[in-house]
Amino acid sequence: MIPWLPDGAPFPPASAALKRPNGLLAASAPSDLTAARLAQAYRSGIFPWFSEGEPALWWSPDPRMVLFVEEFHLSRSLRKLARSAATSVELDVSADRAFEAVMRACAAPRPGQDGTWIGEEVLAGYCALAREGLAHSIELRRSGDLLGGLYGVCMGRMFFGESMFSRIPNASKIALAALVALLRREGVAMIDCQQSTAHLASLGAREIRRSQFLQRLAEAVHMDPINWSVYRGARLNSLLADH
Repeated sequence: MIPWLPDGAPFPPASAALKRPNGLLAASAPSDLTAARLAQAYRSGIFPWFSEGEPALWWSPDPRMVLFVEEFHLSRSLRKLARSAATSVELDVSADRAFEAVMRACAAPRPGQDGTWIGEEVLAGYCALAREGLAHSIELRRSGDLLGGLYGVCMGRMFFGESMFSRIPNASKIALAALVALLRREGVAMIDCQQSTAHLASLGAREIRRSQFLQRLAEAVHMDPINWSVYRGARLNSLLADH
């Protein structure tokens, strides 16, 4: 059994999460996905994940999939592609220019999937978080058309990756490469990837114990936040030359 959280009620400690299913901690109404609730969750090492029509389910799995930015791995062909994009006049890499559009693209049906967890309540909650400067997107465009991107939450010197999408091959990987370069410059050591996938592992992500994750998290979220206004509106292609 997991607790039902009334609006605004504190989360149980992450250590109270179930082992099966791994990390399930609590449930609440989908309307509980306010900016304040999301911020509280991420600071505690907790994230929401549920299907439309279900209660909001809150998770903190053990182990936790993370990407240490210094361990980010691009294949030789992808590294060549990233460096080509760094000087491209056709491709445009940016941050926070189209947060909602990136979220909606991430929510679009994908081959082999019946639906999406990014419903309207989820979208509204994260867009509210973005307006408060705590959620961010990286976009890849060509001639104004959105080709790929990613979004996540950033607090202090900690980035929590949420989802990414591609409309052409490798677009999301190029967006991730730009994010990694940005975070490396800003002294961010780790990206939370939440759960293990072969795709993330191929890019250098690995699992660590939840206790280790929470210890690092507690330090990182209290560091001075990144000044994202430096990047917003700028062309960020040159970041890709760092790979």
